[in-house]
Amino acid sequence: MKWFRKWLYTKPGYPIIPEDHLSEEEDSELTTDIEHNESIFRRIFHNSDDIVFRKVQMCGQNHWLLIYFATLVDEVLIDDYVLKPMIARSDNQEHVIIEKTESLDDHIISVGLTCVTSKISEIVKQVLKGQAAVLTIGNSDVMMVKVNNKSQRSLEEPSSEPVIRGPRDGFIENLSTNIGLIRSRLKTSRLKMECVTIGELTQTEVVITYIAGIASETVIAEVRERVSRIQIDGIIDSGYVEEFIEDSPYSPFPLVHSTERPDVVAAELLEGKVAIIVDTSPFVLIVPMTFWTGLQASEDYYVRWPIATFVRWIRFLFISIAIFAPPLYVAITTFNQEMIPTNLVLSIASSREPVPLPAVIEAFIMEIIFEALREAGIRLPKQIGQAISIVGALVIGQAAVLAGIISAPVVIIVSITGIAAFTIPRYSFANGIRLLRFPMLLLAGTLGLYGIVVGLIGIVMHISSLRSFGVPYFTPAAPLTFSDLKDVIIRAPIWAKTQRPQSTAANNPVREPAGQKPSPDYAGKGKGSS
Repeated sequence: MKWFRKWLYTKPGYPIIPEDHLSEEEDSELTTDIEHNESIFRRIFHNSDDIVFRKVQMCGQNHWLLIYFATLVDEVLIDDYVLKPMIARSDNQEHVIIEKTESLDDHIISVGLTCVTSKISEIVKQVLKGQAAVLTIGNSDVMMVKVNNKSQRSLEEPSSEPVIRGPRDGFIENLSTNIGLIRSRLKTSRLKMECVTIGELTQTEVVITYIAGIASETVIAEVRERVSRIQIDGIIDSGYVEEFIEDSPYSPFPLVHSTERPDVVAAELLEGKVAIIVDTSPFVLIVPMTFWTGLQASEDYYVRWPIATFVRWIRFLFISIAIFAPPLYVAITTFNQEMIPTNLVLSIASSREPVPLPAVIEAFIMEIIFEALREAGIRLPKQIGQAISIVGALVIGQAAVLAGIISAPVVIIVSITGIAAFTIPRYSFANGIRLLRFPMLLLAGTLGLYGIVVGLIGIVMHISSLRSFGVPYFTPAAPLTFSDLKDVIIRAPIWAKTQRPQSTAANNPVREPAGQKPSPDYAGKGKGSS
């Protein structure tokens, strides 16, 4: 009955074509009959009200046919550079026989030509990407004209990665613009861009970019293999790609670095990493990622190195506070009160006297309330989000203390912990750190300081076992690479970083040319010196 159903749907009165018949039709090629070709595309794009079939006559017959989506193209370009030249040629009544579609570009059309094809599936694919198909009478070849709608938001500083000193531009949702932002910083022919189309329905373009000769061929091949292996109906954001290609999907730590900053991508490519750009997404993925990448901000490299080193030490301190401050408070107040000075333990005891809940339950409640306020502040409109989060924290905390439900020390500890988490520059990395507080609280409430030690050992073992595209996550600390420590514990001067990271650029470790320390001979020889 399948053949009968196909025959029935091709009859008048049955314009809706089954998917299996449509796919067979799209796999075929066009004929030289322009009217027949038009009927094919009208059936394919049935019930699409924004599709346009524009006919241009010459000598009393339909000589050209334009097919495009009005919502995807720039109609000004079509009118000025495609339709007007065609109409002018028709008005002049010039009997020009165009035997090949390629010559149409030389004779009439003056906008970018993308391809010439007679395959229906390819034409449909390009039209859905925002191009216009130009069909000519007596010719089976179709010329695809690049007239995409260029409407997009302007370049602005990424809100998730602000800086005091540094570039202010950020990626947007347009693929060609994002590629241009990277190429404007890396003006070399060794910067490669490999495009892959993913998504059965979205046909999303994904670009793999790297610097040839610096990036590891093993990592490049692995990225190609993982990206090409993705099978899904649609890619909406780069987060979809990230979940398909990451090594350990159940780990709280991100193994793929995402950023909105072109300068970050350029710097990472110079260190031998590979970037993945996804169309319609302002976030670019960078692999491989290490633990220390999550603690590095782009501004670290734009300020003087002693200041950047000091700020990094502050981050190391506060990441420890973000994980261990509430568990330590719970463990010490519950199991090891003798570790607290007498005056402090009396103060804590007096504040906890009216509270009916154990310290671990107090901490859990306050942590959950803090996370709820933080989430509410993000989801609410910007004008009221900050006010709600600040006022909510003050009102709820003060009311809970006065009611005797929560003790004041817990409110202080949770507030300091929340502030500590905000010092982590990478948003996805900070989420993993925030998540670790809850199992650590549980261990501290049940086993005390022994539970904290067990949790710390578990975290270190887990981080040491992770790999991102074959690179150990805790490198260069484990395995230890002394030359790469210049950009971990400290931020060495730019002129002292003469080598690239061994983990990502082992085949080309020396920077070209190597950095050079400023000469002290120039000291004091500025304007006004003798």
